[in-house]
Amino acid sequence: MSRTDLSVHSLSIKSALVIDDHPLYCDALATTMESIFNTRRIRTATSLGEALQQLRLRFSPDLIMLDLNLPDASGLSGFLKIKEKTPDIPVIVISAITTEGVIQSVIAAGAAGFIPKDIGRQSFQDAMQDIWNGKTYVPPGYTMPSRATATDRSAETISRKIAHLSQQQTRILGLICEGMPNKLIAYEMQLAEATVKAHITALLRRLGVHNRTQAAMLVREVSIRHSLQ
Repeated sequence: MSRTDLSVHSLSIKSALVIDDHPLYCDALATTMESIFNTRRIRTATSLGEALQQLRLRFSPDLIMLDLNLPDASGLSGFLKIKEKTPDIPVIVISAITTEGVIQSVIAAGAAGFIPKDIGRQSFQDAMQDIWNGKTYVPPGYTMPSRATATDRSAETISRKIAHLSQQQTRILGLICEGMPNKLIAYEMQLAEATVKAHITALLRRLGVHNRTQAAMLVREVSIRHSLQ
């Protein structure tokens, strides 16, 4: 019997949570999961906040498919928040950004696998089978490192700090990175400027930096978008 036949007969995924900021991709992945693995309970989310809300509703999927590039998460922070909420559920990163540094960071942080978005149907099926069998899937040609480098550990440390910001602090941090002054942030979020200043003081302390510029630089260090530049 071929590996394909074995996969079809041995792997049945009852439920999954798909997190991606493109609704069409969410739907396509959900359809693929239903077709290949007979997955009947699939929920989708287009932001980290929406995904966490799904999990708060006592939805406990067999696995979670996560795109790192979400509107309300930077770098690994989204992955770390999801993993903290669901430590016993495999979280698979699926991304269009396949640089070695990104793959190494997510695997070091505890992802069950890294699947490129341009993967073929059969390769996707094989990758999921490997993960279900307890292996850590990475794209062909990628060599798993023996240990994380100091740079990787630093990026993960920063991401963990960002992951522990409150929802409002995370949004304010994103607006800071866009170069918005406090007055515009207050207008955007419909908050008093004094409240925004208090949030900024708290998030700077949490990140261990002294000013807005340093905070923005930290985010850029671990930002997935930054890896494209």
